[in-house]
Amino acid sequence: MQGTLFCLRFGHLLMCSISDSNTTDFINPSTFILLGIPGLEMAHVWISIPFCVMYTVALLGNFIILFIVKKEPSLHEPMYYFLCMLAITDLVLSTSILPKMLSIFWVNSRKIDFSACLTQMYFIHCFSAIESGIFMVMAYDRYVAICDPLRHSTILANHNVTKIGLAVLLRGIMLILPYPLLARRWPYSGTNIIPHSFCEHIAVVKLACADIRISSYYSLAVAFFVIGMDVFFIIMSYTQILRAIFSLPTKDARVKTFGTCVSHVCVILAFYIPTLFSSITHRFGHNVPLYFVILIANVYLLVPPMLNPIIYGVRTRQIRDRLLQIFTHKGT
Repeated sequence: MQGTLFCLRFGHLLMCSISDSNTTDFINPSTFILLGIPGLEMAHVWISIPFCVMYTVALLGNFIILFIVKKEPSLHEPMYYFLCMLAITDLVLSTSILPKMLSIFWVNSRKIDFSACLTQMYFIHCFSAIESGIFMVMAYDRYVAICDPLRHSTILANHNVTKIGLAVLLRGIMLILPYPLLARRWPYSGTNIIPHSFCEHIAVVKLACADIRISSYYSLAVAFFVIGMDVFFIIMSYTQILRAIFSLPTKDARVKTFGTCVSHVCVILAFYIPTLFSSITHRFGHNVPLYFVILIANVYLLVPPMLNPIIYGVRTRQIRDRLLQIFTHKGT
């Protein structure tokens, strides 16, 4: 006779027992069920419209950035190399979640294979960490360009830019790799329903019938290490930048110099504010409605990839001029 599973959760510990002693093996589910945005199921189709628009703009905008930088020799500089890294990261990040999300919203296709779920989890968190690292090195690029301009071409020579890019990439890959490895080893003998629109790490491991404190504490440590370190170095860079700007003799010089940093400041705020808000509400906002937490999680993964190319396209004269040239030639 098949045993009955009883589960009680105490904090991060999910105590499970089976009434039949012959049924003691725990197995991982073959699939998970993503609910989308619980509480807003009737509005899924309407919610998908702005999400689809944001994804389309992100795809178009980031591909345009990559195309312009590739075709324009004057943009073959460290700042634009980092911008290309950011564009590729944004493309991967938004593509990791939206196609599956739209299948949930449009055709109610909620099943996702266990391995596919872990793969999605890895790509989301890995490229979020990479994006944060890119913002940090872009802040360093602005610091060197403003505070030590004579050595900028030496410090950020092409081979150094390559090394920095590889370091940021490897950091994201190695730090996030334990997420799916730990999640795979937990037993999932209870529900396989994920109350989320994508396979977010904590949302997945919370379903495990085991003590998941290792996963929880590790994810917190990674968040503090990655975001904490990156934000610290960004603040330090801009502190030195502001000192250099305020030491300039004229107001026009100060405004012009700070104008070169405005694009970067805007994309930093667009990334970190919803990221931090989502992380705080997901872990500590017990009184916040679940649908609101999930909407914010989607916003921080979809809005920055959409805004980054728009902000840089509008604020960066070289990109704006090159884009106008393309459309002017096509119109003549």
